[in-house]
Amino acid sequence: MSERADAATDRAGGRRAPWRRGRVLAALAVLTGLVLLFHRWIPNTPGRLGSLVESFLPWCWLVLVVVLGLALLRRAPLALVAALSATAVWAYQCGVLLPEPRSDGHDLTVVQHNVSDENPDPRRTARELSGHSPDLIALEELLPKARAEFERMLSASHPHHAVIGTVGLWSKYPLSGVRAADIKPAGITEPWNRGLRAVVEAPPRDIAVYVAHLPSIRIGATGLASQWRDESARRLGAEVAAERTGTVLVLGDLNGTVDDRGLAPLTSRLDVPDRGFAFSYPAAFPVARIDQIMARSANVGRIRTLPATGSDHLPVLARIALDDPVSAAPGASPGRSTR
Repeated sequence: MSERADAATDRAGGRRAPWRRGRVLAALAVLTGLVLLFHRWIPNTPGRLGSLVESFLPWCWLVLVVVLGLALLRRAPLALVAALSATAVWAYQCGVLLPEPRSDGHDLTVVQHNVSDENPDPRRTARELSGHSPDLIALEELLPKARAEFERMLSASHPHHAVIGTVGLWSKYPLSGVRAADIKPAGITEPWNRGLRAVVEAPPRDIAVYVAHLPSIRIGATGLASQWRDESARRLGAEVAAERTGTVLVLGDLNGTVDDRGLAPLTSRLDVPDRGFAFSYPAAFPVARIDQIMARSANVGRIRTLPATGSDHLPVLARIALDDPVSAAPGASPGRSTR
């Protein structure tokens, strides 16, 4: 081959070279996008791997930021295109670009908070929560002394309340039909009552509200230990399925994210917030939202966290649009999560 031909080949190869750079980065970006899109395909054994991955899906942005940065540094267009495509998938999955649900004025503001059984100042916590003027306040880990403080501090702003075991609901509107919700896993033998159900008589219609605190999970050498949490979620899902009141709210520390398949028996029957990360735990450096506000036959708007209160959880707040044109009659079809 002549020198001229060699030079031409080198120049052609040089033009193609930039698209050969960053193939490993591109593969990492594509893999991240596939995880975001098809996380349900990840097997849950061993160690409930699928649930573990789903608990931290929003943090895929860290991988994408690294890939984007290295793609720019290396001037690797293939990796850049792959990373931007995966970023679009992440934005879609996390609801970053979704509009706020439309509302015609029938709104309910709800606060959910695990106040912690070690909270040093429940009085301050109650004052801070009521300062956001919510219509409903759901609390978990209520000990008798803290309960007395919350009853005293919230009596003026939220005159109606119910407490069962260690969970409670404070409301600006009358409550009726208060009872325990049977969410106790069979393997727990000691006294354990962490679920309640009450009907809130709010305009324009009654709302069945469930307040729940599901069992904790642990991450260890063998993976994610969530059997009791998963069983409790199945029991709560069955309660919601049997609920005859058309509109339902579920508020609580569910010890899992809305993407975690362990909560699917519950989240598959409800609409979950599509907007707002609202990482609520741990309060010192929140990495996941395990405090949830979900609904049936109503729209949950952007969910956001509130300032720390002395608990190891952050409170979360959301506005519920009650003007959804659905039937509130018994047997109304449940909502479906979009995730």
